[in-house]
Amino acid sequence: MASLTYEGCNFFRQRLVLATLSGKRVKIRNIRSRDDNPGLRDFEASFIRLLDKVTNGTRIEINQTGTVLFYQPGLLYGGAVEHECCAQRSIGYYLEALIMLAPFMKNSLRAILKGVTNDPVDPSVDLIKATAVPLMKTFGIDGEGLEIKVVRRGMAPGGGGEVHFSCPVRRTIKPVQLTDPGKIKRIRGTAYPSPIPLRSPMPAPCAAHHVFLTPRVRYSVRVSPQMANRIVDSARSILNQFIPDIYIYTDHMKGASSGKSPGFGLTLVAETVNGTFLSAELASTPQGQGHPVLPEELGKSCAKLLLEEVYRGGSVDSTNQSLALLFMTLGQQDVSKTLLGPLSPYTIEFLRHIRDFFQIMFKIEPQKPEDEQKGGEKVLMTCVGVGFANINKTLK
Repeated sequence: MASLTYEGCNFFRQRLVLATLSGKRVKIRNIRSRDDNPGLRDFEASFIRLLDKVTNGTRIEINQTGTVLFYQPGLLYGGAVEHECCAQRSIGYYLEALIMLAPFMKNSLRAILKGVTNDPVDPSVDLIKATAVPLMKTFGIDGEGLEIKVVRRGMAPGGGGEVHFSCPVRRTIKPVQLTDPGKIKRIRGTAYPSPIPLRSPMPAPCAAHHVFLTPRVRYSVRVSPQMANRIVDSARSILNQFIPDIYIYTDHMKGASSGKSPGFGLTLVAETVNGTFLSAELASTPQGQGHPVLPEELGKSCAKLLLEEVYRGGSVDSTNQSLALLFMTLGQQDVSKTLLGPLSPYTIEFLRHIRDFFQIMFKIEPQKPEDEQKGGEKVLMTCVGVGFANINKTLK
């Protein structure tokens, strides 16, 4: 069987996840071959190790410099898995891939992922929990076993977070018709402060000898919840102009549960009358990197990002476009339709990879809104599923 060949490190997860589902071998060459530090990064090697843990019989070959990877997928096995995620990327980077694979495993997946739960780069665990889980239920992947639980929170760069993910197995995915997102009925959110550095403004005098001691930075585990309240108030100041039903929960973890690094952030989710979830989030700049951000600025910026996401619209938010398209592809041999907002560059590349691995082409119809109040231009995606069946799950 010929293997698919790709160049470069871009869309690394897409290629390996689709190779695992389709059973096709893949070879990726010239991975950062012209870089000063060539080859696979630590977070990519960690991702390969995770795929190896949830499969059985996977063959992985990497050359000495790490610039060429050969991946021959085994069978998706599942079961209990524990993985220490690389702190360069958040747990969301690994969790997104697991969500795509979990329904097709031999045994129900029970994964414990440790590392960074919230960073400015990847979707946070909170966002995935609020949007991807309801989307999975729409495709018939539901039941008591489907759960994402944040046990400990960990901000970048130190991490220290822990997330439990469990998912039941399914033999087939049902086709969907998600063509009417509906109007927004409520907004929910989570604001989370983590330990922050408290700096003494002046050297503290020592009572015994009247000697001035040099100030030290200490991390207060018991941060005032005021930080979260400032984020919530600033976000509400914008969102209250549009809808009254807003509730933003403050997740104030203490002690070891709050991770190793200071920081704060906000996740917002708008729910429509037809059960569509549109999301936006922001996390503070990791300690020691870039310019610090004020809680008020973060709250307002996140609220504006949510309004932008609502304007883009669609039955699936921009973070989960690729997940919806994958489940449509793997559905039973019937027509599935989903209305999406403008396709992100990541989604466009995902469609190309679906064509390579599953030979499925989508019908893409631009939809112009009837009036401006309906938001921006949208795209109606239509395909016939490949009739993918979980070979591990026996019929009862």
